[in-house]
Amino acid sequence: MPASRTTSPRRLAALAAALPLLIGALASCGYGSQAVSDEKKVVAEGAKLSADEVRLGYFPNLTHATALVGDQEGIIQKELGGTELKVSTFNAGPSEIEALNADSIDIGFIGPSPAINGYVKSGGKNLRIVGGSASGGVKLVVNPAKIRTLDDLKGKRIATPQHGNTQDVAFLNWIRARGWKVDAQSGKGDVFVVRTENKVAPDAYKSGSIDGAWVPEPTASKLVSEGARVLLDESTLWPDKKFVITNIIVSQRFLTEHPDVVEAVLRGSVKTNAWINANPEKAKSSANAKLKALTGKPLGDKVIDPAWPSIQFVDDPLAATLRAQADHAVAAGLLEQPDLKGIYDLRPLNKVLVAAGRPAVSDAGLGAK
Repeated sequence: MPASRTTSPRRLAALAAALPLLIGALASCGYGSQAVSDEKKVVAEGAKLSADEVRLGYFPNLTHATALVGDQEGIIQKELGGTELKVSTFNAGPSEIEALNADSIDIGFIGPSPAINGYVKSGGKNLRIVGGSASGGVKLVVNPAKIRTLDDLKGKRIATPQHGNTQDVAFLNWIRARGWKVDAQSGKGDVFVVRTENKVAPDAYKSGSIDGAWVPEPTASKLVSEGARVLLDESTLWPDKKFVITNIIVSQRFLTEHPDVVEAVLRGSVKTNAWINANPEKAKSSANAKLKALTGKPLGDKVIDPAWPSIQFVDDPLAATLRAQADHAVAAGLLEQPDLKGIYDLRPLNKVLVAAGRPAVSDAGLGAK
């Protein structure tokens, strides 16, 4: 019999506190204004699992295409049967972590740095990483009239999506590795790090208020369509050119109470990635249709065509690279040395993978007992 949700006064208070944040996040997603209906209507059918619904969060970014396509094509909903999939979208990871903490979402697609921060700040009590989704899809793009080489970045204004988000950490770490200094909090230093929402970055670039950006797709290709050029692909900085850009997280409470629902979402994610990799052109069109539904306008060919092949869709969360990204946040001054033991619970994912005849993946020694 499906478990019903009960909302305690404490959770109601947390939800009320988070409501303005969620409204802002929903209003600020993507490049469009009002969302319009351009999505396939998928209804919950069949037997319910242990929850009436599951609330899923993700970004209207191509690095979250597993969620975009899995939602658009109904692949995730099909695995859930009669349990209803409800979706919220966010501009960046810290907002999504707040929603998870406020019990406004149950599962989310999110970058590694917000997942690390959320886990550490809660003392390891609010979330688990239960799967991977994507690798790559992050580029440093610049104004070619002002910046021709990497050395030319000194003294320039370079955008990242949000203070402490995954790209912010990566850029600060890259700056540190070059021997330059930047205050991690203010962004001031040898390079000026300007925290700018993805949807605002193209206009900021056109106005000249930023000289470039270290950003995920499709923002990077959107800037290129406005005259910027790619100076660096972050994947070239990693072994085998692979690093986690999108994880799947779940609240520990929901994982404990509804493991069958979590497993169903992971089956949907794995099947979605398989469909994306087998049908790249159809998947690209599907992701774009969902972006149109969420933001009011699709990406143009000049944006989505170069962006799409730079992202790898993988089920492995690439746990060793998350550990490295935590070290980068520490070195940048954004995080004290964290204890990440227990941040992963890959047992549901590995159950899904083994059932599909595929090998289990590693948690790099950071798994929950």
